[in-house]
Amino acid sequence: MEPISFLVIVSEEEIRRERRRARELRAGSWWKRKRAAGSCHHCGGKFPPADLTMDHLVPIIRGGKSTKGNIVPSCQKCNAERKHRLPFEEAQD
Repeated sequence: MEPISFLVIVSEEEIRRERRRARELRAGSWWKRKRAAGSCHHCGGKFPPADLTMDHLVPIIRGGKSTKGNIVPSCQKCNAERKHRLPFEEAQD
């Protein structure tokens, strides 16, 4: 079966805007509570909260937004392995 491809053209301005919104969310209490649980959304592993990164389920470069529904805590390994892939693309590996 052919891999499914999902491409969106995202301008540099949109990327900058969403990264700015992500920084604002990261500074807020909502993110601090999400990270405090110490659990990676992808592998379920337990980590010190400071070791978890902010991960966009739909990456900004693929048209994702910096909203609470699109951001999850992720360990550095899972975040690096995902790169710019969408959740359904990970299942194809």
